[in-house]
Amino acid sequence: MISAKKTPEKSRYPIHYLVWHNKHRQLEKELTDLESLDPRGRTPLHLAVTLGHLDCARVLLQHGADVSKENRNGWTVLQEAVSTRDPELVRLVLRYRDYQRTAKRLAGIPVLLERLRQAQDFYVEMKWEFTSWVPLVSRICPSDTYRVWKSGQCLRVDTTLMGFEQMTWQRGNRSFIFKGQDSSAEVMEVDHDRQLVFCETLSGLGLLGVMQPTDEQVAARLSAPVVTTQLDTRNIAFERNKTGILGWRSEKTETVNGYEAKVYAASNVELITRTRTDHLSDQNKNKIKGGKTPLQNFLGIAEQHMGPNNGALVTQMSSPVVTNPAALTAEEYFNPSSTTTQRDIGHPCQLTTKTQRFKAKLWLCESHPLSLAEQVVPIIDLMAISNALFAKLRDFITLRLPPGFPVKIEIPLYHILNARITFSNLNGCEEGAGVRADNEVVVEGERQRDTPRTDTPSPGSDSSSVSSSSSTSKPTLLTLNLKKHPVQCI
Repeated sequence: MISAKKTPEKSRYPIHYLVWHNKHRQLEKELTDLESLDPRGRTPLHLAVTLGHLDCARVLLQHGADVSKENRNGWTVLQEAVSTRDPELVRLVLRYRDYQRTAKRLAGIPVLLERLRQAQDFYVEMKWEFTSWVPLVSRICPSDTYRVWKSGQCLRVDTTLMGFEQMTWQRGNRSFIFKGQDSSAEVMEVDHDRQLVFCETLSGLGLLGVMQPTDEQVAARLSAPVVTTQLDTRNIAFERNKTGILGWRSEKTETVNGYEAKVYAASNVELITRTRTDHLSDQNKNKIKGGKTPLQNFLGIAEQHMGPNNGALVTQMSSPVVTNPAALTAEEYFNPSSTTTQRDIGHPCQLTTKTQRFKAKLWLCESHPLSLAEQVVPIIDLMAISNALFAKLRDFITLRLPPGFPVKIEIPLYHILNARITFSNLNGCEEGAGVRADNEVVVEGERQRDTPRTDTPSPGSDSSSVSSSSSTSKPTLLTLNLKKHPVQCI
């Protein structure tokens, strides 16, 4: 029973207080500020998940509680749900996380496309190459060229590399097409491998019903470590690279794809990798140690194999998560003066933190025709919503960079893995520009077709077409032709 007496914690944290006592029916009637923090840095949703209160978590999620929020220790709601080992809780949180991600992506698209509409049309290629200082790792890392067409309020991005999640490279031959209108936008994701087109519009966000995680997805979360990487650039500093011998050194410049660029080094860039395994059984921990691919081994799930010789600092620490073994009362939990003690809800988690310093590198051209802020950043913002690689790139290029367009950037992604991104082939000025094996492309009014790949059916006459008109002096958004295929409109 909750006392009718107005206690200090009940007055100051009414929603948290109901969650603490798992009063989900009363919670539904008294919802106010869903994102307020208790003295220990938890939102009501974080508290519900940490305590394993499934019904309270469901009520909060149904009323729009933000799944992406992090607690004071830097863990998201989904990561805390995984630590409870409760598959139903993981399924619930994962479902709403995917829904909120999609809704956020759709809501932000018209603004970004309007920014693009005001900028000049262009075509450009972004080549992603992954390298490492560890011998042989670079040989097993993938590379890809993102092809970008921008025309008016329309944008198309082609890729075969979707990202990196759960220590696995995500592959897929995809096209992302954004068609802006006055106050809305249509988003199409074309899966060329399965010959499917997924359509999303801002007028129809009935996505929750179809976003039901599978048993395999939930099991994968519960049987794998929680690994997070964060690029800390708070103390970043830029300086020109030098060339020549001592006494005759000068500032370094290089030519990148025909553009003369100044070479800068960005120092004091820290990459923080945290690996959490408290939710894993001993069997899963042993399986992870012995059953990883070479890439997974190198990327450091097996933290004990990476010693201080590589410049990394490894620390073991305990962090409170899940249940209430310390038998804290509500008065103790919500007392601000008691937050400095070691007693908190949850059992100690097994956490390995690794910090390594890097020097990022960038090549800046002050006479490049593309504008980073007006033309490129909106595209990166669009892709970053659902692509972790673009999210890391956005975090870097939105810093206060020296003047010029970054024709080439080299940044750390993981503690032994770097990404090198090169902008090239502006407006298709190089031979073979913008041609994909499974698409038909219209560039500057001329129609071209590649020789079909042997593993992909050639385009047929029955097609789904997405096009945008523009003057012949500007690049034209490609026209996509696919064989007759089902169209799934979400």
